[in-house]
Amino acid sequence: NLLLQPCSAGLVSRLIQYPVAPCKGRITVTKEDLACLDAGEFLNDVIIDFYLKYLLLEGVGSSVAERSHVFSSFFYKQLSRRRAAGEGTAPIDRHTRHQRVKTWTRHVDIFTKDFLFVPVNQEAHWYLVVVCFPGLEEARYEEFQRRAGELTWFLSQWLNESCLVALVMFSRASLMGTRRTGLVFALFSYLQVEWEVRRKSPRLFTSDTMKSFNCKVPQQDNSSDCGLYLLQYVESFLQNPVVHFDIPLRLESWFPRQRARQKRDEIRSLIMSLHQSQLKEEEPKPSPSR
Repeated sequence: NLLLQPCSAGLVSRLIQYPVAPCKGRITVTKEDLACLDAGEFLNDVIIDFYLKYLLLEGVGSSVAERSHVFSSFFYKQLSRRRAAGEGTAPIDRHTRHQRVKTWTRHVDIFTKDFLFVPVNQEAHWYLVVVCFPGLEEARYEEFQRRAGELTWFLSQWLNESCLVALVMFSRASLMGTRRTGLVFALFSYLQVEWEVRRKSPRLFTSDTMKSFNCKVPQQDNSSDCGLYLLQYVESFLQNPVVHFDIPLRLESWFPRQRARQKRDEIRSLIMSLHQSQLKEEEPKPSPSR
């Protein structure tokens, strides 16, 4: 997959590691990764994973981020691959697929989270799936804080079911239909086994127990900005989470197109700022004078 390879040739040179030690799950960003932010280039997995982690840890700074979990861009690829090394010739079932990624959530119970973000890359195209309230088994009353400009207001409502929402930038009709069905089935199967492992009890995740749908969102107007829009979807969601799911869910005015276009420069500036900061931290400290 072209999107998952460095975007330019040359010597790999590390710019930053994020988050800094001793935090686990550090992502290394190199000069080659930075080149993916040039105009017309496709964002690779490193830039996607870096910015999503940044948003969750400090970029948004909301309670919604604390109640969210972002999967690696490799999660769905690993979960959905046809056959992994060492899996033999037996039919691949949901337990086999879950086994591939079971350690990825060993430090987090995803069913205590309100929102799960799953970045997906298929046929050189990025899109986003959001699983909302995966642990919800019965209706509960929630109060959500949302911001609009300088104003803060609260929205309270009854949550009566969990759901899976696909925020998709469709540049080709082929991403509809069977591909969407396969994606939903794979995620339902994963959630079912993960629940069994975590909660030691059975629970069905099907279209009868968790609704799934596509929503109308701002669309890219070229063939290279799908990764930028994915990142903006997550950022906008964390800032103002969607908590009503009346179909059709229309978010065409969620953010202006220019907001997504600016992300190349914003992310580049962020990486270079972190680079300068980490360089200073690595400088040898002067020896105390006697």
